[in-house]
Amino acid sequence: MPFIVIGGILAILVYLPSFWVRHVISKYSTELEDIPGTGGELANHLIKRFELEGIRVEETDPMRDHFDPKDKAVRLSPDNYNGKSLTGVAIAAHEVGHAIQFHRQEKIFELRSRYLPTAHYLNQAGVAIMWSFPVIGLVLRSPFAVGMVIALSLLLQLAGAFAYLIILPEEWDASFNKALPILMEGDYVEEHQIPKIRKILKAAALTYFAAALANVLHIGRWLLILRR
Repeated sequence: MPFIVIGGILAILVYLPSFWVRHVISKYSTELEDIPGTGGELANHLIKRFELEGIRVEETDPMRDHFDPKDKAVRLSPDNYNGKSLTGVAIAAHEVGHAIQFHRQEKIFELRSRYLPTAHYLNQAGVAIMWSFPVIGLVLRSPFAVGMVIALSLLLQLAGAFAYLIILPEEWDASFNKALPILMEGDYVEEHQIPKIRKILKAAALTYFAAALANVLHIGRWLLILRR
């Protein structure tokens, strides 16, 4: 019983950042008449302003806002691309912040290209091994070998979570060294809206961190299943 209680408390603590990120993004996604343009329009404007040649703006799937260095594209979800909201403006500026990092060939942008694919690969590999556990158990028929396979799966998922955390400085730079000064100095938002913009940019910066914690919770769930 104490184990379940402790596990429940840890699960809540791990889930809170992810919940907070989604809450902030949703809270400030309301359409505002005083916003001069949509997130997509702002992104296109900033690309022209900073002369980010070769970079375009595209609409993508919901909750899939990102900058793709391979295709040189700032991609915004439908609500942020078409919407006149604080979330749309802030997320657009954040993703253009990544485009600026890329265009200027800043060292900090290498964190994304170096570790993001690795994080995704490690996590997917770990999950794939775990799902194939019943088949592996039948083939190996050795408790020690099965234990090693389980340990490998969990280590891969932990490594994937850690790789997500390594990217955090790059996300923070895109939000607070790029997007926030741009929005404050360019009069794109009202002064009284800046505290809300800060919250949205913090949520954008912590997206991968929240994903890393969600991976930890995922690993904990696997441990509970295996314990049974």
